[in-house]
Amino acid sequence: MKGILSLICFSWAVACLALEPAQEEQFSIFVPGRLCLFGEHSDWAGQYRATNPNIEKGYAIICGMNQGHFATVKRHPTDFIFHICSQRDIRTIHMDESSLLKEATSNTLYSYVAGVAYQMHKKYLVKGLEIHNTASTIPLKSGLGASGAICVLVAKAFNQAYNLHLSPKEEMEIAYLGEITAQSSCGRMDQACAFGNRPILMSFDGDNVDIQELDVGKDLFFVIVESGGTNDTKEILASLRECYPKAENSLQEAVQRYLGPINKEIVSQAAQAIKEGNAEKIGTLMRHAQAQFDLNLIPACPEQLAGPKLHAILNYPPIQQYIYGGKGTGAQGNVCVQFIAKDAKSQKKIIEIIENTLSIPCLPLTIPAERCSDK
Repeated sequence: MKGILSLICFSWAVACLALEPAQEEQFSIFVPGRLCLFGEHSDWAGQYRATNPNIEKGYAIICGMNQGHFATVKRHPTDFIFHICSQRDIRTIHMDESSLLKEATSNTLYSYVAGVAYQMHKKYLVKGLEIHNTASTIPLKSGLGASGAICVLVAKAFNQAYNLHLSPKEEMEIAYLGEITAQSSCGRMDQACAFGNRPILMSFDGDNVDIQELDVGKDLFFVIVESGGTNDTKEILASLRECYPKAENSLQEAVQRYLGPINKEIVSQAAQAIKEGNAEKIGTLMRHAQAQFDLNLIPACPEQLAGPKLHAILNYPPIQQYIYGGKGTGAQGNVCVQFIAKDAKSQKKIIEIIENTLSIPCLPLTIPAERCSDK
């Protein structure tokens, strides 16, 4: 009997240690934003396969950026404390499900982070955490996954502080559930920043998400341009979602065709081009993707998706000799443009021209040559 009791006590001690923080003191964390190289909108579109299996799976290629959210983290015995660097107030929420859920559904600036904390507490029974977002270098409302990155940051912070041993995919899932708890209509690609700054191929089949890390054959040089315009993402999503789960007219058929088989073919070719390091092919596919997007999706929401600023930047004459191609990103519209440059010198030249002549800020993104097996 004593042996059995000893074994039970030992097992209980091991279980308790699993939730003990790996970090006794304050530690730092960084989560990047994400660039959707190809496949925007296909994540939520692929989810409709749960009700209409005739819809094609969604496919996207995502890569983390150099810009993102920085934070310091330390555990707290009773509360979830979060401070956003751009705000003067510090939000303190008692670490219980009802308090966290109330904040998550309050439609405040802290709803998303409270939603993730709620999911963490519900699933893993973690105690409190204090997170100070010390800096954010990712532009907000630019289609670069700023909200998804902040949710992944919270998931990673709990994971590291409480030694939960979650994989990046599990962190993604918690971050996604946190956003849904906060009543977001986001798809599942935003949380791909959990994988860091290497490109990944994602497929979306109902609620199932498959992820494949991609080899990169040669260094690839991108430029991200904040067009300075705005769009109404909620209106875009509402208009496009009207085309699902079953298309009832030619306009809706066109939307499903682009986000389905057309997108599948483009993403498949793009994944191969990335593996080969073929920047010229990637640029050609970007031009093709944008042309097909314009043809098939703009009619569904013309006021938001026509994107005159986006197209003016894409076709800006002084930079054409330095690029292989470009396209919109995020929800599209007038917000953000991406180019693939011919080389590192061309990348610098594009940024110089656009910032000096158009006074529009740019972000460089270099994806280094790398094989998955090397990591």
